Amino acid sequence: MAADAAEDVTPSKHRPSMASGENRVAVIGGGYAGLAAAVELAAKRVPVTIFEAAKQLGGRARRVVHRGMALDNGCHILVGGYHETLKLLERVSPVQAGDSPSLMRLGLELYVPGKFHLRAPRLPAPLHSLAGLLGAKGLPMSEKLLAIRFMRTMKGAGFRLAADEPVASLLARHGQTGAVARFLWAPLCLATLNTPPPSASAQIFLNVLRDSLYRARGASDLLLPRVDLSRLFPDPAAKFLARQGAIVRLGATVDAILVDGDRLLVDSGGVPTRFSRVVCATPPNRAATLLAAMPGLETVATKLNRLQFQPIYSVYLQYPEPVRLPRPMTGMTGGLGQWAFDRGALCGQPGLVGVVISGPGAHESMGRDAIAESIAGELATILPGLPAPRWHWVIAEKRATIASTVGLERPASETAVPGLYLAGDYTDPDYPSTLEAAVRSGVKCARLILERGIGR
Repeated sequence: MAADAAEDVTPSKHRPSMASGENRVAVIGGGYAGLAAAVELAAKRVPVTIFEAAKQLGGRARRVVHRGMALDNGCHILVGGYHETLKLLERVSPVQAGDSPSLMRLGLELYVPGKFHLRAPRLPAPLHSLAGLLGAKGLPMSEKLLAIRFMRTMKGAGFRLAADEPVASLLARHGQTGAVARFLWAPLCLATLNTPPPSASAQIFLNVLRDSLYRARGASDLLLPRVDLSRLFPDPAAKFLARQGAIVRLGATVDAILVDGDRLLVDSGGVPTRFSRVVCATPPNRAATLLAAMPGLETVATKLNRLQFQPIYSVYLQYPEPVRLPRPMTGMTGGLGQWAFDRGALCGQPGLVGVVISGPGAHESMGRDAIAESIAGELATILPGLPAPRWHWVIAEKRATIASTVGLERPASETAVPGLYLAGDYTDPDYPSTLEAAVRSGVKCARLILERGIGR
């Protein structure tokens, strides 16, 4: 896309001037949060410029290419309760709504071969999840009844706790131990919060259960990408933004945000550009650096620096083309892997399996080859006679998400600097670091800007 030359201001002793676009909004960061803010603003005909330090959009949910194959830098899934994300997909590419060429919609089903199987029937919420629990295979009846009582108790409390506590503590107090913890609650906690139950926030976990299992039956549906993550949203978002006249600057690192009277300056490559509003949608460590240099935002920067992080490893193994998993998304237990995805069934890549390892563990001290070998062995227990993979590739995102711990303090979207907003999955007050949290944060910033007006 063409550079916004009319907007660039070279450093000088004079106040920078804008040739045009007096009320343009800058979005720093082209991940899902930044793109959500930009799309929401552009849809309302607000001029937007995106600064993205990388050479492609998407942040931690984007396409990567290995051996000529389009893969992803993380194995992400969506659920039906991701309302803001689904609305955003519909806006930039209407064919992606619901069950589409880009998303495979499946009912709630958690399947660990030979050990556990929960499948929710098509009943109104929350009957579908309660019936699924009652009919789950691999759980003794006593644990099923305790699990149903636990869910009813949480609903009766409005899914609110008087004081936050670890997920493990909450589960233990309500008798959620044994097989139900091993095959249901612990995997759900890791999959959604990317934080182990002993340290994960029970309140955030209950927020997820509330919105996925109790709001509507379709909210618990699994939506598995049929395309790489760039084709799912960043690519169509870029086309949408181009149609709206937005400017996207790739490979543009922002060095500073400065206050200039009633406007803000975004300094990229030594060239400050004046904007009416700025949405900072960078990772928290980068946001902390930018905000720490701004008067009045030292406390926010300190809060950002205190956030802890959790890793996510994605392991790809290429098997002979006839190899298929029992389900497009198959559970794993007793080893490193938690969920395996059949890329042949999902993305038309026969024999390719993607496995996600969420949170901390022994894999962090292992080499890539050792991790792949271990995962291959775990898959062989699911598919007896499985041959050795032809090749493997391990992607380690060591700071993939913030740790959704007890008493987590998050920065607010609106800062003390007029016109400056903060977006990212780490700002959502209710959700863990998911794509939905990132999108919600970006949309929130855009709506705040629209409510307060672009100009001053």
